[in-house]
Amino acid sequence: MFDSRFHDEARRRGRRFFAGAAAATAIAVLAVLAALVCVAATGGPAAFAQPAAPVTTDAVLRQSFTQTVPIIGRLVAKQAGAATTRIAGTVDAMRVQVGARVARGQTLATLGPAVLELRLALARARHAEETAKLKTANAQLQLARQEVGRLSGLTDSAAVSRAVYDDAKQRRSIASARAEEAAAAVAGSAAEVRLAELDLSYADIKAPFDGTVTEILTEVGSFLQRGQAVARLVSERRLELEADIPAERLSGIIGGGDGDGDGVAGAQVEMRLDNGSVHRATARAVVPEENPRTRTRRVRFHVDFGRGAGPLADGQSATVLVPAGARRDIVSVHKDAVVQRGRDAIVFVVEDGLAVVRRIRTGQSSGDRFEVLDGLAPGDMTVVRGNERLQPNQPVAVSNPTAATATGAAAPASSTLPASATAATAATDESPPTESTP
Repeated sequence: MFDSRFHDEARRRGRRFFAGAAAATAIAVLAVLAALVCVAATGGPAAFAQPAAPVTTDAVLRQSFTQTVPIIGRLVAKQAGAATTRIAGTVDAMRVQVGARVARGQTLATLGPAVLELRLALARARHAEETAKLKTANAQLQLARQEVGRLSGLTDSAAVSRAVYDDAKQRRSIASARAEEAAAAVAGSAAEVRLAELDLSYADIKAPFDGTVTEILTEVGSFLQRGQAVARLVSERRLELEADIPAERLSGIIGGGDGDGDGVAGAQVEMRLDNGSVHRATARAVVPEENPRTRTRRVRFHVDFGRGAGPLADGQSATVLVPAGARRDIVSVHKDAVVQRGRDAIVFVVEDGLAVVRRIRTGQSSGDRFEVLDGLAPGDMTVVRGNERLQPNQPVAVSNPTAATATGAAAPASSTLPASATAATAATDESPPTESTP
């Protein structure tokens, strides 16, 4: 019985000991946490001893900004059309196929030359005949002149009457007229020979310009009338951009004019091909004809095709970025500097070696930058790399110190509206560009 009471008492004392030890440990932990909170609240730099985080920075810039609207256009050939016959005849041979690239003057098809060669031979024979007649007429004229010359010295004698002399002069005039007639006939026969030679040369139907054969319009054995098409050509190396621009957007691309409605333009815009390549296009002309249904006008652009354009084709689609409004100056920040925290957009600005949090309000996007409506000023250095795990007021080590010399100025920028908004604008002409906030 004594042993039982002893063991119970030991167990009670053990439980009280362990309970007291746990309470002391909890109090010690709470005290340490309270001390840490106090040190953090006072901003003591040695409290946590945070290492300097390596970061990359980018300057906040002030730049000229233009909002653009994407409009689908198409490439059109400056030269395109059909090669036609200049004479009537039967197709004897086709020299090209669809897809063949031809040079100006290259033979596309040949007409049967037999009839043309006979006509040329006949014309040459007639020319020879007329030439012989001219020689005869000239000889007769010379004879008439000699007779008049002999009689002129005998007019004062009784051997030659005045009437005989006058008849001789008349025969001289007739011979002269016949000689002129024969000369004219020779000239006419020479022209006939030249025409026959041209017709024979026209038996070879040639390409009127450099280009590619896109369609064959006849076959061997077909009889063609004068002016009938043989093949269709497109000069794919001389292309322009044509786009139907809404009337209210024309002010953004027309750079001048003399007031006569010829639509002389000069603004430069960007053009994108389907392969993603971007090229500069200069507005060349605005066609003074408006589509009453879509309220658009055709605009022609000269395009500077550089490298990366790839193979081009007549009718190929392209996107032209047309200015939607006047240029304005904006403050912009790199997109990588913006961090979303809930509904807020924040950036870390490097100040005195620390990452200071700034809440900002953004507007339009322009390439890899956002327009800043509030919260930043030109020249502020924002963290664009290493900001994912930064804490407020954490020390940072800038890895690109040369960025600190930025002046806060940049090249012009632009923003592009969605294609859906563009389509609605072009179709209804009632949808204005809208501001977008990331």
